[in-house]
Amino acid sequence: MKKPEILAPAGDLEKLKYAIAYGADAVYLAGESFGMRAAATNFNEEQMREGIAYAHARGVKCYITVNIIPSNDDLAALPAYLERVQDCGADALIAADVSVVSLAKRYAPRVPLHISTQTSILSYEAANFWADQGAERIVLARELTLSDIAKIRANTPKELELEAFVHGAMCISYSGRCLISQYMTGRDANHGACAQPCRWKYSLVEEKRPGEYFPVEEDERGTYLYNSKDLCMIDHIPELVQAGIDSFKIEGRNKTAYYAAGITSAYRRAVDAYCENPEGFVLPRDIHDEIGKVSHRNYYTGFYFGSEENGQYYEDSQYIRDWEVTGLLAEANADGSAVFTLKNRFYPGETLELVQPQKEPYVFTVDTVTDDEGNALEIVHRPEMRFHLKFPFEVAPFAILRKERKKA
Repeated sequence: MKKPEILAPAGDLEKLKYAIAYGADAVYLAGESFGMRAAATNFNEEQMREGIAYAHARGVKCYITVNIIPSNDDLAALPAYLERVQDCGADALIAADVSVVSLAKRYAPRVPLHISTQTSILSYEAANFWADQGAERIVLARELTLSDIAKIRANTPKELELEAFVHGAMCISYSGRCLISQYMTGRDANHGACAQPCRWKYSLVEEKRPGEYFPVEEDERGTYLYNSKDLCMIDHIPELVQAGIDSFKIEGRNKTAYYAAGITSAYRRAVDAYCENPEGFVLPRDIHDEIGKVSHRNYYTGFYFGSEENGQYYEDSQYIRDWEVTGLLAEANADGSAVFTLKNRFYPGETLELVQPQKEPYVFTVDTVTDDEGNALEIVHRPEMRFHLKFPFEVAPFAILRKERKKA
């Protein structure tokens, strides 16, 4: 059995490194232009070279998103950009538009082509069309069921790889091709600048009563008409593998390094457990706790099992954030002393968890916290300050400190 790839988001160089440390087989990222996530920090040319070199040194692939729908004004700068991406050593280009595909064949011919979910590939005929155009992989539309995917797998060349989203935010429109943001705010979702109006709370205003708002209620639960739950397929690894999916894609280039680490780690462990024992597969017992401790909306299984499960969520559009990151590792020594960079404040006496790659969380009560000069700290609260802790073991690279948020 071929083990599926875990494909993680890398919104910047820090997130790339965390995703790799926590088990990604590949990462996807964008340069400063032509990508669908303008709100992410993204990569300039120097950072892209550094990120790709860092990944390759660890046996990890880097796919570059060039997945906007370009206009005439975008095309002039595209050939030179494609040449730079090829020169940086990209392992694939993720393209959504035929103009990008055409230019990529001319200006980045050594880089494999992956066809973006933005093309809404829903059938084996569409998949075979892109295979005929030279694509090595297609990223399937989110609207497909598992049986749809299995049919595509059975009717396409074996060498054509299938990639599908398994975790993260969902769009209200077909595979992300949405005009609501552009219409309401002038921010073009298809150029990576979506304002996410699907998450907003809506009311009615009657023409002759301006300023007087009337609630829009589909039922008694609320007024978030377009808001979606988050996709989560962690309980269905066997079904995803059996459908023929080669790459499990995690959404989230706008999310934090902690998100990249935590969700990547969960799918890494789940896939490894399945591949080690397909017949007796049991999901590691703490997986649900781990994905629940990462910022998310209510989870559901998307379209994979048909329309039985409603993905709309009426109550609000807020994330569930019951846990927060208190620090990211800056330095670690063999004697157990470690230096962290503060992300959220905490006090001595609080209970924290130390999260490390490929290890169970270490739960401890904070005793002594010191600054760089060795002075004891009564509260650690200044953003990005450095603080020192001592552990009974050497702390692994890319360790994360977190704590449960206090209920209001």
